[in-house]
Amino acid sequence: MNLEFYESDDTVVGVLNIRLAIRSANTLKDKRRIIKSLKDRIRNNFNVSVSETGTLDHCQYSKLGIAMIGNDKRYVNSILSNLVNMFRYAASVELVDYHLEFT
Repeated sequence: MNLEFYESDDTVVGVLNIRLAIRSANTLKDKRRIIKSLKDRIRNNFNVSVSETGTLDHCQYSKLGIAMIGNDKRYVNSILSNLVNMFRYAASVELVDYHLEFT
């Protein structure tokens, strides 16, 4: 069977990297509870993939990687920008920095 693939510009991948401070966490267990709750809320409300990608051994800081794939760059950008705003106003964490890129 011979499959033919063609080049297309209709696939957009948006990647959002978030750095967070969790001032209320005194132990890794506290941090894990807060991050798990946050990740579950993100997955349920925004239909994106999310993973903790860095500072796993520090109880007051976290890095999250969030990815979304779609066929409209404006839509993907809108969803990921709404996520940034959610982090800005979240009571349990403080947004330290973020980086958004598209491929």
